[in-house]
Formats: sequence, structure tokens, C-alpha cells
Amino acid sequence: MARYSHLLLACGCALLGLGVVMVHSAGLGYHSAETASGSGGEGLWAGLTLFGTRHTAYAVAAVGVMLLASRVDAGRWLAKRGWGNPLFLVVLATIGLLVLTAQVGVEVNGARRWLRVGPVQFQPSEVAKWVLVAALAWWCGRRRGVMHRFGPGLLPPLLLVAVVCGLVAKEDLGTGVLIGAVALSVLLAGGARWWQIGGLVLVGLAGAVAMIWAAPFRMKRLAVFMDPWSDASGVGYHPIQSMLAFAEGGVTGSGLGHSVQKYFLPEDTTDFVFPVLAEEMGFAGAALVVALYLVLLWVGWGVLQRRADVFGRLLGLGILLTIGFQAIINLAVVTVVAPTKGIALPLISAGGTGWVLTGLMVGLLAGLDREEGEAVAPGGVADGGMNPPAKRRGGVGAVA
Repeated sequence: MARYSHLLLACGCALLGLGVVMVHSAGLGYHSAETASGSGGEGLWAGLTLFGTRHTAYAVAAVGVMLLASRVDAGRWLAKRGWGNPLFLVVLATIGLLVLTAQVGVEVNGARRWLRVGPVQFQPSEVAKWVLVAALAWWCGRRRGVMHRFGPGLLPPLLLVAVVCGLVAKEDLGTGVLIGAVALSVLLAGGARWWQIGGLVLVGLAGAVAMIWAAPFRMKRLAVFMDPWSDASGVGYHPIQSMLAFAEGGVTGSGLGHSVQKYFLPEDTTDFVFPVLAEEMGFAGAALVVALYLVLLWVGWGVLQRRADVFGRLLGLGILLTIGFQAIINLAVVTVVAPTKGIALPLISAGGTGWVLTGLMVGLLAGLDREEGEAVAPGGVADGGMNPPAKRRGGVGAVA
């Protein structure tokens, strides 16, 4: 009988499958030859081969990690007390990676967001956004009774959020804002008061405005957003080419591999892969992607509603909010509803770190859909007012 976890895994694999197809299709441009040694047809073919092999390997790894993680009940594994919980060391290691990245990270497009360890290059900010979700869920589960009090309940996780967001936002404001928004949402669901979170939101907005004001390129990006044609060959180039891709796609699209705008659209395999998808697969393909995200979020919500423990429910909520907020931001940017910002589309935009870690978290979310996790809270933690539903057995249809 079908369970929520089965639908979650199906949606995750479907999005990854679309991602592999579109990344390869968008990569059929002359820029793919940058990875090749030659400049002619043979060099282009070699570049495409290397490009395709690398991203196919990432996708296979992401699917494998997703399936393995779905066999783990994170609500029992990560909700332990004391130093036996791996979260302590993981949080410290993550902060260390962020500090190291700021000092000796690989600079790409003027920002240090990547860290190279031997042949492996990854983004520590991708690790940080998921580790922070797990850490906050753990804290709220343990301190549920005092989360409404600032000192013993809210202050310690806020200090962690401030450190992580500060280190990330220094080089990537968009990801820092994403991490902060998810963190405050989890804290609110974990027992913090509305007025406390509201005050923190105002402080966060003031900090974001200050960072935008202090960076001329961010101010220019915001100004050009209102009229992209005022700087058509500069900051307005991305949104203009993106809108052209949507216009060329129409309802049915031009067909896989037949995008024209991918030759002109920067970051066509990463942040702006969705316009290429819309051009080649049309409105129907774009609607399919949005539908898959909506189903994933809806099914994920059903999973966390079946949990009785606070940690499992908050972990699931944090995973859903991260995927949902990130997808909304990316879609808003590429449809020119929001200013240009480098936020990837989860499970579709190219990126080894992003694919593997997002696959891992979708797998952990699927792993929360377990019978034994519905009645007993790990470590004896009381629900503390989250009103767990009565234990239900069976598949998806048994849940209201």
C-alpha cells in the first residue's frame, strides 16, 4: 500500500530526473567547451562528455543517498541527549568550514562561496542551511517548555543562527536571508512567541537593507529590477534573456535541446535553468515542475503531521520550508518578480553539493514516515502542546 514516504521519494526522483535532463540540455551550448582542451568540434564534444558524466554521477549519488536516508528514522537517531548526538560535532564542523571558506575559499564571480578539499569542491553554505535546521529542531524539542522565555529558551539558538547567517550572508546575502527565514519559522513553530519573532524579523530586515545599501552592485541590481532595459547589456541582461526564454517557449515549447536563449542566458544550468526548461518544454513542462514541488510539500506535510515527537515534526517542517522558500525565491527571480539573486532551484539546478544534500534531506523526511515514530517521542520528550494526531495505520488514504 502506498505511503507518504513512497510519494516523497517519487517526487524527489522525478525532480532530479528533470534536473539531469535539463542540465544536459542547457549544457549543449558553446560554453560547455570551456571544460574541454580543444576549441573545435572535437573539443566541444569532449566538454559535453565531461559535463554530462559529472552531473549524471551527482544525480545517481543523490538518488542513492535519498534511498539510504529513507531507511533511517532521524527522529530517534538525532534526538539523543548528550555528546552521543552527532549534531554537536556536525554544528562545530560546519561553523569551522564557513570560517575557513571566508579565509581561503575559492573565489567565483567575486565571492568566496566554495571550499576545495583535494579534488572535491563544495559549498559549505549548502551544508550549513541543513545542519541548522536539524540543530534548531533538536533544541526546540529539548527546551519546548521554556522556548517562550528569551534567556533560557530563545537566546542560545538565536546566537547560533546569527553566527551562521552572518558568515553566509557576507558572501551570499540571498542564501543568508533564506537560512534566517527558515530558522525563525522553525523557532516560531518550536514555541517562541509571535512578538519575539516579529522583532527579530525587523532586526533582520534592517540588517539586510544595510548590507544592500553598503554594496553598490546590490543597489544597482535593485534599481535595474524596476526597468531591466535601462541597463540591457549589464545588470538587466539576466532578466531580459529570461523573459525572452519564457516568451519563446509558449505553451508547447520548442523541444528538448532546441532552446535558443541558452546560448545567451548566463547561468543557464544553475540559477536560470527554469527559463530554459520553459522554452524547451513550454508552459506544460513549467507547470509540471511547479506541480511536483506542490505535491512534495503537501505529502511532506502529511508525514510530519503523523509524527508525535517534537523533533521529528520540526525537522520535517524545516526541510519543507527550506525547499519551498528556495523554490519560490528562484521562480520569483527567473520570472522577474524579484531582483536577480543567485538561488538555485532545488533538485533541478546543477550542483553536486545541492543535489546530494537535498536528496539526503528528502530521504530523511521520508524516513520520518514510520509507524514506530507516531506514538513515542524519542528520549521521552513530551509534545508540549503540538497536539499529535491519533496513531493511524495504513497508507496515504488513511490520513485525513
